Amino acid sequence: MLLTTCFIGGCTKSGPASNTTQKKQKGPIIVTSTTTMLTDLVKIVGGSQVRVQGLMGPGVDPHLYKASSKDLFKLKLADVIFYSGLTLEGKLQAVLETYKKTKKHVYAVTDAIPRTLLIKAGEGHDGTYDPHIWFDASLWARCVDSVIYGLSKVDPKHADDFKRRGADFKKELETLHSWVLESVQPIPAKKRILVTSHDAFGYFGRAYGFQVIGLQGLSTVDQAGLLDVTKLVDFIKEQKVKAIFVETSVNAKALKQISASAGVAIGGELFSDAMGLPGEIDDDGNDKGTYIGMMKYNVLSIVKGLK
Repeated sequence: MLLTTCFIGGCTKSGPASNTTQKKQKGPIIVTSTTTMLTDLVKIVGGSQVRVQGLMGPGVDPHLYKASSKDLFKLKLADVIFYSGLTLEGKLQAVLETYKKTKKHVYAVTDAIPRTLLIKAGEGHDGTYDPHIWFDASLWARCVDSVIYGLSKVDPKHADDFKRRGADFKKELETLHSWVLESVQPIPAKKRILVTSHDAFGYFGRAYGFQVIGLQGLSTVDQAGLLDVTKLVDFIKEQKVKAIFVETSVNAKALKQISASAGVAIGGELFSDAMGLPGEIDDDGNDKGTYIGMMKYNVLSIVKGLK
């Protein structure tokens, strides 16, 4: 069977692939996704018509992730593959790009976002963009279209179901976006300084009015030097930052040292590049293993720490 390459803009048909696709559609579509946020999104849009295999679990850092032989098997068997893109998946992206050339349905969901809405990466990352788009709920909503499109190309019979569920989830994300804007209001504008382990919250800061400082760069591959640590300690003291935050997918040792040196409290542990365990409920009733629950947990932690 000849395979085709299919992009968001359209597909080029080649070879008798339709019979095989129809046979697979008798059961749920087999989907392989990368990050926990993306796996959650695909499950919501796909519903009972999909069986999702996520490569990365809670606490996993996608920047440093290396594909195992089991992962390659999941990618090979998938009817459709979704990944975030914008180099978030690090070395795994090369593998995904290869599959994009040889498999029919492989999609980077961030392709749905106009590049004018993205934050350009800083020094040392020329020509690339900040990949942490899910921390702006309005941008994450745009990625829903990529999932609707990809699933509908594989299973056109259920396209209306995918569109309906996608539209419903977009409304939930609009509500979430408004909730975040309202929830951060108790923090005075001058006190909205978010210090974290690495620079994952740029879109959050832009969307919800925070100055964001990460010890490491956009990727956890970037290592902070002694000068970076000294500058951050001085900044925290000068600005009288009330609390700083560690991340679940990044080693907390450096931030704890900064906390001690600057005399500032650790305000909590935020989810950055991965969500929590599904069914892990916080004190406010939010499921930290879902995108919406994870966002609410983060926001409430930030507000509590900085207010």
